[in-house]
Amino acid sequence: MKLSSKARYGLKAMCYLAQHYGQGAKPLNAMASSTQLSEKYLEQLLAILRKAGLVESARGAAGGYYLSRSPEQISAGEVLRAVEDGLVIVDCLSGACDNRGQCATYHVWNKLYRAINDCLDAMPLSSLAEESGV
Repeated sequence: MKLSSKARYGLKAMCYLAQHYGQGAKPLNAMASSTQLSEKYLEQLLAILRKAGLVESARGAAGGYYLSRSPEQISAGEVLRAVEDGLVIVDCLSGACDNRGQCATYHVWNKLYRAINDCLDAMPLSSLAEESGV
């Protein structure tokens, strides 16, 4: 399984916000500079994360983006599912397969999907931010 750049960069942006949690809204240009992402791409990612309820934004001179909850309350799994359309690893897990009940491999993909999500849900942003050094 290979994650997209949206997943990698979305998690990177969220780690940046986790590292600066409680310091007010962070301007887009400062985030872009620190994470080495383009402002345009970062803005698209933050719109997705905002729609998912993981970040909020503030307008004005002191405007920018900030986490909607503490970094301890947001998991890597939440972030990746928001930007990766649920992290579904094969189509049959999303109900797109008519042969689901008779397929010998469905149980393999389902176990793998659950294991991946359990692992990611056990990783709070706070621990990732401490390790990341964004």
